[in-house]
Amino acid sequence: MEDVPEHIPLSSTKFIPRLRLYIRQQGLAYATEKTYIYWVVYYIRFHKLQHPEQLGTTAIESFLSFLSIEKHLSPATQRTALNALNFLYRQFLKMPFKNLNFHYAKPSTKIPVVFSHREAINVINQLSGQYTLAAELMYGCGLRLMECCRLRVQDIDFELNQIILRETKGSKQRTTVLPEKIIPKLKSKINEVKQLHAYDLKRGYGEVYLPYALSRKYPNAASELKWQYLFPASEVAKDPRSGIIRRHHIHQSSVQKHIRTAIRSTNINKQASSHTFRHSFATRLLEKGYDLRTIQELLGHSDVKTTEIYTHVVKKGGRGVISPIDD
Repeated sequence: MEDVPEHIPLSSTKFIPRLRLYIRQQGLAYATEKTYIYWVVYYIRFHKLQHPEQLGTTAIESFLSFLSIEKHLSPATQRTALNALNFLYRQFLKMPFKNLNFHYAKPSTKIPVVFSHREAINVINQLSGQYTLAAELMYGCGLRLMECCRLRVQDIDFELNQIILRETKGSKQRTTVLPEKIIPKLKSKINEVKQLHAYDLKRGYGEVYLPYALSRKYPNAASELKWQYLFPASEVAKDPRSGIIRRHHIHQSSVQKHIRTAIRSTNINKQASSHTFRHSFATRLLEKGYDLRTIQELLGHSDVKTTEIYTHVVKKGGRGVISPIDD
């Protein structure tokens, strides 16, 4: 249950637990909490376990420069670390800093790795069971792996031919296309979930984790079929916060493992992963002539500039130029 926040007593006096509680009070996503905690802990360890209140601007600058010069991290990663420290000092400790002078990581434009349509289908054909369906959703709907694993029964809208993404990066809900080709598989999968849920209920279980304190607002919702995960875990487990025995969704690493194996078996010599399906979804739409704004909304990008990167990989390669050797 890697996406279920651990319980922290409100009376805790330790620094990191208090920071975690403060992050939750601000309504930030659990993924953001984990990221900020990671960088704050890294920062504290870098400075030999000194308390952040005892460290000033120079300490922040030396840490950020270290990430660029010694660790060779990307600008995006360095910026994430800066955001974490900015939150720590400006909001949590009420010690805002300004005019930092550190070594910025050198920016570079990284073109996404993309499958051709044939490659994507070949990889999908190497998978089986629920892993096939998961890959088809990522390629056919542009889902992130996290979004795919967190899908619930109620998120599949057969009537309006759409999928509703509620538990997303940045907690920004959106809708995306529902491919007709996988509708029969989705209906079959939901029927499997229904049978498994009935089995869990007979054993005295049948609850799932509900985000945003919905379990208090709707006490019976956790046991309803519509809230069950589309890709349930093979076994029930204890919720780390409440201690309740629940069935969570399949782990992202399990899907990643099966997809990596499938890619290797197709002899595709690209640095590809599960996320390559999402890149390929966007590229196919551009190739078909859909506008960037539509693709941006389907992908859930907050800035169209993020979507524009796919224009660099649309066929034909090399800016659409035909090589003279092909004349």
